Amino acid sequence: MVCVAFKSTKPGSPWRKWLSVKLPYTIVSLCSSFQALICIIWLSISPPFQDLDTDSYPGKIIIQCNEGSDIWFYSMLGYLGLLAAVSLVLAFMVRTLPDSFNEAKYITFSMLVFCSVWISMIPAYLSTRGKTMVAVEIFAVMASSAGLLGCVFFPKCFIILFKSEMNIKADLLGKRKN
Repeated sequence: MVCVAFKSTKPGSPWRKWLSVKLPYTIVSLCSSFQALICIIWLSISPPFQDLDTDSYPGKIIIQCNEGSDIWFYSMLGYLGLLAAVSLVLAFMVRTLPDSFNEAKYITFSMLVFCSVWISMIPAYLSTRGKTMVAVEIFAVMASSAGLLGCVFFPKCFIILFKSEMNIKADLLGKRKN
């Protein structure tokens, strides 16, 4: 929304028609609906099921989740990756806005951490079996969540707790003189 707002300030900009309160709601609704549609199709065509792996470790039976249709499973993951990549690109585009909108710098770095965690998780996930596969998934979810929280909220907490003199309205609006 910030990107659209700054692009629409130029005279004769075609972005002006997109500047409304309904835009974020529409984007979130459409993206979520498309994700739900992918999941519904995947679960109705070939849902995940419990699978017994007797080949990986001789003498042991490993109970694991079979994704069902690999095409729909990877379509769902690919769509989530596309949303993360678009978020990273948009945050990168607005990172140089005026200081009162410096939130984009934190969002850019957090999305970079998020994408790098998930990209590095792919080879680890594909090379593991059984309970270590679940551990890789859990680690990826926790590391990406910690990266998002750490990059977006820790700088704010640091300013609130340790640099309270910077937590004033004049700094927020960029009107304070040094």
